[in-house]
Amino acid sequence: MIRSSRATAAIYVSLLLLAACSAGDDTTLGPTGGARADASADTDARGALPGDDASPPGADGGSDASATPDAANAYGDEYGPWAGGSAYYARFTNGPPADPSFFPIGVWLQDPSLAAQYAAIGVNTYVGLWNTPTAADLSTIAQAGLHVLVDQSAATLGVANKTLDGWAQTDEPDNAQPDGKGGYGPCISAATIQSKYTAMQKSDTTRPIFLNLGQGVGNTGYVGRGSCSGIADYPDYCKGADIVSFDLYPVNDGLDLLDVPLGVDRLGQWVDHKKPVYNWIECTRIGQANGKPTPEQVKAEVWMSIVHGSMGIGYFVHQFTPTEDDHALLDDPAMKSAVSAINAQIRELAPALDTPPITNAVKVAVTGGGKVDALVKRRGGTLYVLAVSMGTTAGTASFTVQRGPASKVTVLGEGRTVPVTSGVFQDAFAGFAVHVYAVE
Repeated sequence: MIRSSRATAAIYVSLLLLAACSAGDDTTLGPTGGARADASADTDARGALPGDDASPPGADGGSDASATPDAANAYGDEYGPWAGGSAYYARFTNGPPADPSFFPIGVWLQDPSLAAQYAAIGVNTYVGLWNTPTAADLSTIAQAGLHVLVDQSAATLGVANKTLDGWAQTDEPDNAQPDGKGGYGPCISAATIQSKYTAMQKSDTTRPIFLNLGQGVGNTGYVGRGSCSGIADYPDYCKGADIVSFDLYPVNDGLDLLDVPLGVDRLGQWVDHKKPVYNWIECTRIGQANGKPTPEQVKAEVWMSIVHGSMGIGYFVHQFTPTEDDHALLDDPAMKSAVSAINAQIRELAPALDTPPITNAVKVAVTGGGKVDALVKRRGGTLYVLAVSMGTTAGTASFTVQRGPASKVTVLGEGRTVPVTSGVFQDAFAGFAVHVYAVE
């Protein structure tokens, strides 16, 4: 949940209780809206999202092929739809850095005084602040090398500078809204969000507008939406922003980890892959009795998100019970170290992530059970294959490189290589395991 003040912690807990009755909902929808597959399967790398085609970058309103690192397309790569990465941000003169090495990694509603600590673990963006930022707040954030998105108001418009690179819409408008009497009323309509978007654009066209939606994006039938049930109105919500995200915390809420990539898939489809899609990842015991995610689960959630098209990752770092801790991630050495390692690998891969996904370069097959989805990118003569096991079943994945050379395969971050023969290499995947390969 991404709320705007400390007072809303109680509201959050109330919504968690409201949602508890649906925690056991055993939805059978998978990341692409079809049945989940735990059996062995052949899949095109990237999970074969609905709507994927062989169009070159630019054909779907995303990036232009001339802006990609391999503009000549020497290997005959075919590209999936893509919002354009740094090329997308370049349209905003005061927006996020239009730099291929920048991949948004955020935290919500944190004190400016903690900016240096977050920068040290790879965070580069604050989303929201407790209070209207002062010039001193923005200076503190800037000195740590971070950027910030905040609510738009006369006050924030008055202090806006290069550190402030986006405006945040009303958070989770798709959920039932507090009625001020201890209960909840309907959601904020998509039409209202679109109207607010238009008004915000009139005040400032130089910065993108960010909208975060609730867990209903990936959790079909989420009761926290109240009378605004279902998913039919989500495409209209997505029209109310330039960057769209959602938050869903499966371990805390007793849901399936696969609801996370499902939500990413849906948002990508709802924006027609023409706007960046972000999502928020749990890394603390927020307030539920279901448990706290392990570092391995956090890693799986992050990379499933990126493999399925997320272009920005945010961490929910709060804990509400048994004690309130607004920066619980920083107070948890093991999780802090794990998140730092995840972020370091994202930063290392950022220039490659800032290229269009390739749909025909690698074929993936799994034996022994399980399912592995992969995202394939190419930069500087190297093919990058980001692969994640989509479930608890272990298996062995076989990767057939169909475009470009494949004489050496390095498993990044693991200090090992895997043998490759005639363009084929194999690796073992435990449940929800993640491996990232550099193929040369």
